[in-house]
Amino acid sequence: MNPAIDVIIPVYNEEASIGKVLDEIPMEIIRNVVVCNNGSTDHTADVAISRGAILLNQPLKGYGNACLKGMEYLTGLDAKPDIVVFLDGDYSDFPEEMYSVVQPIIRDSKDLVIGSRTLGTMEQGAMMPQQIFGNWLATNLIRIIYQYHFTDLGPFRAIRYDKLVVMDMQDKTFGWTVEMQVKAAKAGMKTAEVAVKYRKRIGQSKVSGTVKGTVLAGYKILWTIFKLI
Repeated sequence: MNPAIDVIIPVYNEEASIGKVLDEIPMEIIRNVVVCNNGSTDHTADVAISRGAILLNQPLKGYGNACLKGMEYLTGLDAKPDIVVFLDGDYSDFPEEMYSVVQPIIRDSKDLVIGSRTLGTMEQGAMMPQQIFGNWLATNLIRIIYQYHFTDLGPFRAIRYDKLVVMDMQDKTFGWTVEMQVKAAKAGMKTAEVAVKYRKRIGQSKVSGTVKGTVLAGYKILWTIFKLI
C-alpha cells in the first residue's frame, strides 16, 4: 500500500510563484497539499485555492509559525499522514523532485530526508554568498557538535510524521530547518540527503533579500544549534 504523503508549504506574498509550485507537485503520490498563508497582502491565498490546495491562515509572522500551523492541521485529521514534505512557495525548488526526496523513507526506512542544494545543481545567483557561507558554517557545527553529517539546511525535505511529532518542534521563525536537523541528530534518527536542483526564486527573498533579514536568520540559526546542546 502506498504511503499517505501530505505537503506543507509556508507562504508570504508569493502570488507570482505559488501557482507554479502547486502545478508541478506530483499529485499522483500526494494526498493533501496544505498552503499556510503567513499574512500575505497580495492574492497568494486566491491562487492557492484556485489550484485546489487546502488553505490555512496564520497571521502570526514567521516561517516556523506557518509550518506549525500546517502541522496543527495534520494533527487534527482522522487519518494521519505517513510522510510530511516541506516545500517553499517561491518556486526556487523543483516540486517534481518530490519523488526522489521521499524515496529514502519509502525504500530505505529513513526518518528524515533533506533535499540538498549543495549536492545538486544550483543556478548562478540562486543563493547569496552569505547563505552559502551560513549553510557551510551551520552544517559543520552540527557535524562537530552532534556528529551528524549534513551538507545543507535546505527547506525542501521529507520526514516521517511520527518522527516529526516526537520532535516537538518549537521554533517560530528562521531556526525551523536547523531545529529539525539538530533534533534528528540528538535523537539518533536515520537521515539521508538527496541532491536537488535550485534556481533563482520568483520575487525578493524575505530573508536573504535584506541585510536585516540575513543577520537575524544567521543569528537565529547559530543560536538554535547551541541552544539545543
